[in-house]
Amino acid sequence: MKTPNNPIHMPSLGFGTLIPDPALTISATKEALAAGFRHFDAAERYRNENEVGEALQAGLAAGNIAREDIFVTTKLWNTNHRPERVEPAFEASLKRLRLDYIDLYLIHTPYAFQPGDNQDPRDENGNVIYDRGVTLLDTWRAMERLVDGGKCRAIGLSDITLKDLIPLYEAARIKPAAVQIESHPYLPETELLEYCKEKGIVFLAFAPLGHGMRPGLLEDPVILSIAARVEKTPAQVLLAWAVQRGTAILTTPKTADRARENFDISPLPEDAFDEINRIQTRQRLNPVVHTGVPGFIPQVKADGTKG
Repeated sequence: MKTPNNPIHMPSLGFGTLIPDPALTISATKEALAAGFRHFDAAERYRNENEVGEALQAGLAAGNIAREDIFVTTKLWNTNHRPERVEPAFEASLKRLRLDYIDLYLIHTPYAFQPGDNQDPRDENGNVIYDRGVTLLDTWRAMERLVDGGKCRAIGLSDITLKDLIPLYEAARIKPAAVQIESHPYLPETELLEYCKEKGIVFLAFAPLGHGMRPGLLEDPVILSIAARVEKTPAQVLLAWAVQRGTAILTTPKTADRARENFDISPLPEDAFDEINRIQTRQRLNPVVHTGVPGFIPQVKADGTKG
């Protein structure tokens, strides 16, 4: 996916690497590459960049695929928003991923947390400790310098609202190439999508299948009816709808069969596309845009255990 004002060539179908199990991260990433995925989305916060890097290197070698044929995204975590922490965080991700450059580096959320090695800083009452001494624009200026340095091809934002994106876009020397946002028929984010189209920003939707939550999108009667009609799975219908409306998407198939299914999508008939657009249910699955804490990532306690 490329827009007139945007130099990045991002494949519309992306593989998201939010997988807690290290061994499964490696196998699923390899299977996605074998199924045809060429867009891989990682993050410092996922704590598995080493495994993603290992899988990509092995998959590239086995499949005789060049680095230039894949698109890799990773993200700056909230505890590294201070400008002096941005480049070291980027270099650490680069090393873990075993790459010479990153295609797209995102600010994971617009919220700055207390700087430090603890990714989830909390006070004695369990409340997140935010860093009020740095602005989003301060962090963005440091991100721009990464592009100047040549190891980062493009920069963008994740989990941002339109209200926060507009002033950042207007102040930016290097404009955001992409925004990554929860989006699906229950949360179409139409206004943000239209702004992105107008400005040449790639709109990258995560949780396009409703993060597999049940009951949910995969069991929506409209989706089930269309799937039966077009002889596709509900997942394929949801992914086709997302691409057809002009977004790139991230999905996380964990098996070879599921990877092939998610990669095998085709345009929906216009009446089916319109039918999905008319779905009235509205539900946000991840509260990260309000807190900076990703709802799909298990919280890690101070002792290192997951809560």
